Amino acid sequence: MSKPVDLTELSAEGISLKEETPLQVVLKRFRRHKLAMISLGVMIIIFMISIFAKYIAPFPPSAITVGNYFLPFGTPNPDTGVVHIFGTDNLGRDYFSRLIYAGRISLTIAVLSVIISELVGIIVGAISGFFRGWVDAILMRFVEFLLTIPSFPLLLIISSMLLRNEDLIPIPKPVLTVVGQLMLLPERDARQAVLLIIVLSGLGWMSAAQLMRGMVLSLREQTFVEAARSLGASDFDIIFTHMIPNSMAPIIVDASLGLAGYIVGEAGLSFLGFGIQDPVPTWGNMLSATQEFMLDRPWLPLIPGLPIFLCSLAFNYIGDGLRDALDPRLKL
Repeated sequence: MSKPVDLTELSAEGISLKEETPLQVVLKRFRRHKLAMISLGVMIIIFMISIFAKYIAPFPPSAITVGNYFLPFGTPNPDTGVVHIFGTDNLGRDYFSRLIYAGRISLTIAVLSVIISELVGIIVGAISGFFRGWVDAILMRFVEFLLTIPSFPLLLIISSMLLRNEDLIPIPKPVLTVVGQLMLLPERDARQAVLLIIVLSGLGWMSAAQLMRGMVLSLREQTFVEAARSLGASDFDIIFTHMIPNSMAPIIVDASLGLAGYIVGEAGLSFLGFGIQDPVPTWGNMLSATQEFMLDRPWLPLIPGLPIFLCSLAFNYIGDGLRDALDPRLKL
């Protein structure tokens, strides 16, 4: 008959049993997803370049050099000797400088849109799933109605109305100041960016609401909820203290996947002339500006198009890696 193993003896012999926190388990699982790790590295590099765009860019993004139109890659500026890494556009503006400034604007719009839309979806979904009944019926029927409407045409209509009538939604000056500092924009252009964030996030919260509702419905009958209620916790205390924190795994995945959609959405609106307009650079309006010249210079659309492609692909792989890492059914 085998002798029972004493864990204290194992520790004394130098064999230690290491406990891992939930965060360590998630990070361990995420690191096993090679494409997600590569994508994370790519996005860190892109974010760092965008954050320090003011110091990395060799030229101001809107600086025009008369006569230096469509300079090839690596051409030095005849006046200053500074190299145009990606050449110049049809107005003589440095492509590389505009590209990294555009990255700061496009990525900031995508990140802020995701944060706002996920917060709205979390609150709506948690309230709907927890209270159920007529509250759930009203909120979910409204969400289902919005999901039946084609989102991109609705985005075009709403953005056109707001961008042409900026006074329809009054925006506090502190908000414009903060957004302007984040994106290195003057107040008027910051207003356009805020309106674009409102448009994108206003139609992007429905999936988060449905995910949160489903999670709350599965958690609301658990014993810890009954224990919190027996200790005198109110409904909203239970929602914000217990329901939402225990339901964040699918929301995090949804947010990471949503970033790719918001980048493409912002680029699409700017490409069609319903987003931020030239001379302020975004990847979308830079791509739009190449239409007239792409037959003679087919490489021009690749300059703004490649970052859009890379960010969309990277965020999708990161979301896939997070989904695997946060799934409790997977084994290490």
